[in-house]
Amino acid sequence: MMTEPLALRAYEKLAEHYAALIDTKPHNALYERPSTLSLLPEVAEKRVLDAGCGPGVYSELLLDQGAKVIAVDVSPAMVEHARQRLGARATVLHANLEEPLTFAETSSFDLIVSSLVIDYIRDLTFLFQEFFRALKSPGYLVFSIGHPFGDFMRHPEGSYFQSQVVEETWRGFGIEVTVPFNRRPLEAILKPLFDASFLLDRLLEPVPLDEFKQFEPEDYEKIMKEPAFMSLRALKTQ
Repeated sequence: MMTEPLALRAYEKLAEHYAALIDTKPHNALYERPSTLSLLPEVAEKRVLDAGCGPGVYSELLLDQGAKVIAVDVSPAMVEHARQRLGARATVLHANLEEPLTFAETSSFDLIVSSLVIDYIRDLTFLFQEFFRALKSPGYLVFSIGHPFGDFMRHPEGSYFQSQVVEETWRGFGIEVTVPFNRRPLEAILKPLFDASFLLDRLLEPVPLDEFKQFEPEDYEKIMKEPAFMSLRALKTQ
């Protein structure tokens, strides 16, 4: 029997609040999202997989640029929010990224986008192999993830070089919820990517936009010293 996805219960509890705030929440709208979007190639008429779509923010942005989008999420509540948001413009599926991507034919996508999802995946080698299989050649994988240094600074138990599950209590979505995730060193993120035959094209360590400071000045100062996210673009060229 497949183990329950790591943060499923947390995101089921968060879903309504998350969907209501994700468009404007500074950590996303003014920090992670601009960085990740800057790595996207031209998407008009391209077939794109939004892997871990949540309530469909990235899918909507991709659709508005002319992409043909398949969106998937493991949370039934998030899938419902995405379907409400996107309507008939995209296909939204319930799928677990820790299992084979049976909905994705080999070499069927031009681009895979995965925003702040990979921290919850146990086996990155399997995931990246499935992403590689599903992509055309040439093809792009663009994803964001917790910054390994920032994750360790917030959770310094154990060794930086050890991957381990840690927990954070989130209050920024108007509800308190404990969210488990995988804290990993940088090598434990990049090695599975390379083992799957991807080439790393770009790695960004973003800083928040200036507007962030107006809404959350304390968090702004902290992030300017201690990174929270990074965004990466990898290529399939073979």
